[in-house]
Amino acid sequence: MRLLFFADLHLDAAFAWAPAEVARRRRAALRQALVNITDLALRLGVDAVCSGGDLYEQDRFTPDTARFLQSTFAGLAPVPVLLAPGNHDWFGPTSLYRQVEWSDNVHVFTEARLTPAVLTEGLTLWGAAHRGPANTPNLLDGFRATGAGVHLALFHGSERGDHHAQGSAKVPHAPFRADQIQPAGLHHALVGHFHTPRDAPWHTYPGNPEPLTFGETGPRGAVLVTVAPDGSVTRERHRVAVTEVTDLEVDLTGASHAGEVRDRVAKALADVTGTVRATLHGELGPDVALDLADLDDVAPHLDPPPLLRVGNVTVGYDLDALAAERTVRGQFVRDVLAAGDLDEEQRRRVLVTGLRALDGRTDLAVP
Repeated sequence: MRLLFFADLHLDAAFAWAPAEVARRRRAALRQALVNITDLALRLGVDAVCSGGDLYEQDRFTPDTARFLQSTFAGLAPVPVLLAPGNHDWFGPTSLYRQVEWSDNVHVFTEARLTPAVLTEGLTLWGAAHRGPANTPNLLDGFRATGAGVHLALFHGSERGDHHAQGSAKVPHAPFRADQIQPAGLHHALVGHFHTPRDAPWHTYPGNPEPLTFGETGPRGAVLVTVAPDGSVTRERHRVAVTEVTDLEVDLTGASHAGEVRDRVAKALADVTGTVRATLHGELGPDVALDLADLDDVAPHLDPPPLLRVGNVTVGYDLDALAAERTVRGQFVRDVLAAGDLDEEQRRRVLVTGLRALDGRTDLAVP
């Protein structure tokens, strides 16, 4: 039995970090990623397609999104499509899942408990839905799969390892422990929610198939899960994204004028593609005027233009030379260096802040 598993697509996501036009393009890319998933399913000849939740954003979906999903999944018929709503696409009175007249091949899990769907003789998929945006309890507590054959689970939840805070009064997003899977009579769990891909011994997180933000790592996409007669699984990841999101840092240390800053940024961006965020850091010379507006056209090959931000940028002053000056600035440095009630970090911040104020500089914050 071969299943194509994905989760956390987040159709209609806001992309609050992006300018309006970039956000619009990213939402279009999410739709194309789902088209790529369905095309992949047909090309691989899978026996079923499974979604582990957060297929769309409940607070933002449109009638057009509903029609898009209905049509896209109908195009897979007769291949079964099994949908387990998560905390962002939770199953409620106004849910998209209730508003669509789904084709016969689509099965939406609607209960806040694991219920069975027989995929073929000897293989049962147990799925569940979030019925609210938070506080869904552990779906494996007290659960035991019944019947002969292989049993898999499909749900949206938080594995309580390093990811989940212990001792919280609230238990959002169906927290579970990996060591509950086998005692529940399950051979494997297909789980959404965490966006970092993970192939654990008894459960799989596919990761979000199309980039949602910067800093995402791991081979995310759709996972071809092949289930053997004994319930063991093999996994093969397939990239379905249509865009790339790159997060990089540009070291400006030693740059002595704005032209050098521009050259450093241009070189760092020369070989990257897609949507890019560049964080500037390092120690600049005291006379460098850093203005992000001067870098707007530094990477003309990128569409959209890169998102530039100032990170830990500091200013390098020769304090010994300044302390020798017979000036107001020199006296200020001597006084701060002599102050006995400051630790070294406080002293650094006072010196840099004061020197920049005396120079009339406001272009850089003091980290």
